[in-house]
Amino acid sequence: PRLPLYDAACQVAQEVAEKIQERNRYQRNGESSAKINVIIRSSLQNLSEKIDQLRDLLLRAVSTHQITQLEGDRRQNLVDDLLTRQKQLQASYKNEGPEPDVIRSSLMTGGVKRGVTNPWLLEESEETRGLGFGDLRQQQRRIIEEQDAGLDALSSIISRQKQMGQEIGNELDEQNEIIDDLTNLVENTDDKLRNQTRHVKMVDKKSTSCG
Repeated sequence: PRLPLYDAACQVAQEVAEKIQERNRYQRNGESSAKINVIIRSSLQNLSEKIDQLRDLLLRAVSTHQITQLEGDRRQNLVDDLLTRQKQLQASYKNEGPEPDVIRSSLMTGGVKRGVTNPWLLEESEETRGLGFGDLRQQQRRIIEEQDAGLDALSSIISRQKQMGQEIGNELDEQNEIIDDLTNLVENTDDKLRNQTRHVKMVDKKSTSCG
């Protein structure tokens, strides 16, 4: 019964949001909204009762191990979403909150809009279905160990890349030192050539004067 009950709760939440918007339009136009307020109060009470029924069904399913704890947590999140929506609608009804978004609420409803999957219908995966709590713990432990092994391998690769980068940096430093030495040698040689050139010119000039 939880499947049509969840659909019905979502439908009621959608209808309440639409009625609140209609009530607000009447108030802005100065028209009476007493009848709509009665409908809204009744619908909010209906929504609260359906949410309580969903919570009782969920608690019974978890306590009797009809579903796993993981599936129970997932369905609990859906019930919490309905509770949050109910509080928002109550605040909007009392004019203590913003006007409810009908489009957003319709997206939240699973069976109301055609072609939208009811999230309550989504069962747990084949990998975890039928497993006990001990089996789930072992599966989670195995997944964590595999992740740790992958992280260790990644850390080893990063360490090797770091070492290669350091070696390349050292090689570049040595090459830069060699280049600096060659530059100094070339400059010294160039100075010597200039000095020898001046010396030859002086000798040539003296030889010409003597002649």
